Amino acid sequence: MTQPTNKSQGDEQQPERRPEGLAGQNGDAQPGGERLPEPAPESPRFAAVLTPHQSLSPRGFLVLMGAIASLSFLMGLFFYSIGAWPITGFFGLDVLLVYLAFRLNFRAARRFELVELRPSELIVRKISPSGEERRWSFNPYWVRVQVEEKARGGHVLRLSSHGRGLAIGDFLTLEEKRDFAAALRQALAENGRM
Repeated sequence: MTQPTNKSQGDEQQPERRPEGLAGQNGDAQPGGERLPEPAPESPRFAAVLTPHQSLSPRGFLVLMGAIASLSFLMGLFFYSIGAWPITGFFGLDVLLVYLAFRLNFRAARRFELVELRPSELIVRKISPSGEERRWSFNPYWVRVQVEEKARGGHVLRLSSHGRGLAIGDFLTLEEKRDFAAALRQALAENGRM
């Protein structure tokens, strides 16, 4: 499909030419030195971003930490007033430990997974909290989507093909895993019919 453009006369674009010595090398040029157009990337037919549930907003975190710090401060004052001043330091330590636990939780919640179904490939990308990306690719005609029960309890959402398996969405609830599996199975079935 061509897009209309507004060009004045003499403003015509010439085809890109390679130097004569490079024409025809790598099989990407036509006779005469003109480059073949780059193939357009396949657009996804299904795409999903899986993220951990985060029930506490940043504002909620500040309110909660303020309440915990205030309560610890008041309890510390009470113990200081009755002469048990060494205990007040432990109340400050409790606030610090709660704060660190929440920060670690927020850091872990920055991870996410991308699942894209293209006509010839199912791509899964797992992005860690530090931004490190790991990528897996499956043939969409052979991949199976299963929600399996673990031996130690819980459930796992697994993609498998040709003896390879990949667990995804380990932070999702059972209902979310089942819903996602059903949506992905439907997308795979529709992809196979096209």
